[in-house]
Amino acid sequence: MKVPVVDNGGQWTHREYRVLQELGAESRIVPNTTAYESLDADAIVLSGGALSLEGKADPLGAVASWIDRADVPVLGICVGHQFLGRHFGGRVARAPTPEYGRVGLELDAPSDPLFTGIPAAFTAWANHSDQVVEPPPGWRTLAHSATCTVEAMGHPDRPIWGVQFHPEVEHTEHGRELLANFLRVARK
Repeated sequence: MKVPVVDNGGQWTHREYRVLQELGAESRIVPNTTAYESLDADAIVLSGGALSLEGKADPLGAVASWIDRADVPVLGICVGHQFLGRHFGGRVARAPTPEYGRVGLELDAPSDPLFTGIPAAFTAWANHSDQVVEPPPGWRTLAHSATCTVEAMGHPDRPIWGVQFHPEVEHTEHGRELLANFLRVARK
């Protein structure tokens, strides 16, 4: 299974790639300027990144040009999550309380395939000043924290998810399970 990680300048992009490899995916890191036709993907991960989406028309290279027609599962992490929120009509803004480090999460939709087998409450690692404050129309909020109402969200009809936290880092409980669940959906 081919799962490229689209690099948005995140400090843990290589970790995303490595965990996907460890879970059995054939992964590689590609620039966010890569055309969709060149991705050769069974699923796609949009990496995190330090940039803010505020005031930027197309902040993630070529992603906006292909995300609407992507016909494979997509997982956006951190800024990838924020991009999905904004691109599909939600709202991204500065977080009233930025999250850096350990964050307690609560699932709002534990039956979602992304969270299969994961407890309703767990600790994750976050690193963001911006956040999705309003999910796109029709999208489901899948998890929240005390300071972020949209820690995870899912598209109503397509296998597209976003997570504000970082499932690829060791400090996130059940992060590997979440990524394994994403790969399981992609294999179907």
